[in-house]
Amino acid sequence: MNIKNLAAIFDPAAPEDRLFVIQLSPEGDEQLRLSYGEARQRIAALARGLAKRGLKRGEAVAIVAANSVDYLILYMATMAAGLVSVCVNHKLPRETVAHIMKDSAIKLAVADAERTSLVSGLVPTVPIEQLDSLLDPGPFAAIDMQPQEVAMVLYTSGSTGLPKGVPLTHGGYLWATCATPEQRPGIEGKTVLIAAPLFHMNGLFSAKLVMLNGGTIVLMTNFTAKGYIRAIDRYRVSMITSVPTMLALVMRETEELAKADLGCVTTAVTGSAPSTAEFFEQMHRLFPNAETANSWGTTESGPIGFGAHPQGIAKPLGALGYPRQGIEVRFVGGTEAGPTQGVLHIRTPANMSGYLNREADTKKRLIDGWYDTGDVMRRDDNGFVFFVGRADDMFQCGGENVYPGEVEKLLGQHPDVAQVCVVPVPDEIKYQLPVAFVVPRPGARPSEDALRRFALDNGPAYAHPRAVWFVDELPLAGTNKIDRKVLADRALAAYSREQSRQV
Repeated sequence: MNIKNLAAIFDPAAPEDRLFVIQLSPEGDEQLRLSYGEARQRIAALARGLAKRGLKRGEAVAIVAANSVDYLILYMATMAAGLVSVCVNHKLPRETVAHIMKDSAIKLAVADAERTSLVSGLVPTVPIEQLDSLLDPGPFAAIDMQPQEVAMVLYTSGSTGLPKGVPLTHGGYLWATCATPEQRPGIEGKTVLIAAPLFHMNGLFSAKLVMLNGGTIVLMTNFTAKGYIRAIDRYRVSMITSVPTMLALVMRETEELAKADLGCVTTAVTGSAPSTAEFFEQMHRLFPNAETANSWGTTESGPIGFGAHPQGIAKPLGALGYPRQGIEVRFVGGTEAGPTQGVLHIRTPANMSGYLNREADTKKRLIDGWYDTGDVMRRDDNGFVFFVGRADDMFQCGGENVYPGEVEKLLGQHPDVAQVCVVPVPDEIKYQLPVAFVVPRPGARPSEDALRRFALDNGPAYAHPRAVWFVDELPLAGTNKIDRKVLADRALAAYSREQSRQV
């Protein structure tokens, strides 16, 4: 496949009248349909229009909007025209969006009505609802790009400061998208549901895989659990992509699930956050006819890392998989488990060359071509890799290292627990103590004492939660991952109140 522009992956063999995308509201109501033929014409017209506007090769265009058909069209047209697509988390504060506009040297922003005011005073801005004003109908061939030229810039979540821009190249993402046929389980002509935000790698990469293979995208403008269930049932979705928190919310909608038939799903992929073996058992119950997959990747090193074992050995439940062909991994700073556990360093053809305008951060994370993921992993005797926890989430309790992900996996085995998040609170003697926020399973009423006893009986004593608070749901960040910072702040206040009452 001799493609030299990431936008050229759009399946040239898909029939003109094949349905490319169906846009749904958060409630699951249909808003718009577009065929492959119509999409090709619109991408070409927009690429011509961007060039006619005077934008030059390598200049950046920002997309500040919720999911939509035109988001996908603009993303592809920008790259086809030799421009850089900057997908902005539209849930970020105004000051942070302003930082991204300057950091990426944005020449044009396209924003939806709700977010236009975030950027209109900073850079030339076109409302996405008026995208037709940029169209210049006619043929357009995607510009041939060098492999090292930047196709897009995605920004990290920035939970500990301003988000960092990650320039991603045409060559790197053509490798990630085209060189892994096992990532594309029979998508051609099938329907794939995407509800994750398109400014995040998960949703954006899934969309590209569908485009490459002539499938149909069912695209939710925003995720809701009820809308997600309705979309699967109504459009007989074959493949779903998600992050674990999305599926955890789906599993709680027992009434909506009782009315739906999810047996059409044959592939269920989750990723971008850790999952337990118990969670995958729940996924099997939710999608009884589906093959489930635990996907792992990073913005900095590419969306894929692990897959099937080359010798055909069955993947253990909860494992990320075996390192894919063309990917090198090593474990750094291992514990007593030796070189089979440690912080994962990874080299892939999709690795970034460095953070945008952040030389010090680049030197910290990119070492001789190896990307330090910050993820603590372990490898079993067959070479399968398992997620242990984030190195920067790890904290010390009485001199022992506590990985919240490991405690969450343990508590997740309790039959009354649907979701759990463990964070530390300060302690004068132990330095830090683990505490937990728990979402009970529908109809269950676990007690704090029961969960603490369960943790003591099944794990190390130092890691058991010193307090457990039951909540209806866990707060989510813009990428639909659990917002640990919000919970850490809430835990500090709640634990301090409880301790003061006991004095």
